[in-house]
Amino acid sequence: MTIVIRNRQGKKLSVEITGPDEAPVVLFSNSLGTDKGMWEPQVNALKADYRIVTYDARGHGASQIVENASLENLGADAIDILDGLSIAKAHFCGISMGGLTGLWLGIHHPDRFHSVTIANAAARIGVPVAWQERAETVTGHGLAPVVSGTPARWFSDDFDYKQDALAMRTIQSLADTSPQGYAAACRALAGADLREQIRQIPIPVLIIVGTRDPVTTVADGQFMQAHIPDSKLSELAASHLSNIEQPAAFSQELRHFIESLV
Repeated sequence: MTIVIRNRQGKKLSVEITGPDEAPVVLFSNSLGTDKGMWEPQVNALKADYRIVTYDARGHGASQIVENASLENLGADAIDILDGLSIAKAHFCGISMGGLTGLWLGIHHPDRFHSVTIANAAARIGVPVAWQERAETVTGHGLAPVVSGTPARWFSDDFDYKQDALAMRTIQSLADTSPQGYAAACRALAGADLREQIRQIPIPVLIIVGTRDPVTTVADGQFMQAHIPDSKLSELAASHLSNIEQPAAFSQELRHFIESLV
């Protein structure tokens, strides 16, 4: 079931709900330039036992563009979705930009989550000037310059993404993303640095890293594990979109982590 929830700014967020109504909830948050469809393998793996909520981050997919965005806004959208669905508490799983969003939620709203899974992310992703430059490039020239180099960052050489339907759909979702929405997210990432705050997260955290990820590295994951009190690190043989490159292993790690908390 796909519905629209308005966030606290009155903007529309596209949300999809699958699974039993009374089951524990898992909320998934997509990466920069993708949409909620990227979570298809995890939805299929978990929907029999969990109520799965996926959504398009603001400015992505079918969610409304909000030109001025911050990491706080991205996190607040997740809370607004929980409130809109009358969900008191959930497990959270985010990848890349969604993972950084999860860190913010773990710091500022731990009471709303049983756990947080951070995949292919970092307490600070990249450097501010690079994000600002990318935002300016996309604003001036559209997403074509970004799309051309994306497969090499998202997937490792060992993964034949051209033969994987979900990988190809996810690349297409980047091409279809609004340049304004993408640029706004880049500017939000430029101002996002949680390296000094993640030690405050009081809830269990699973950190999933890709051993071939050139964007958010194993070292980034090790830094988070060293600074988040109740955290564990899992390495997958994948690049940046590990949930697509290693869907079964990713889903298994997530399931085992959630089940270990019961």
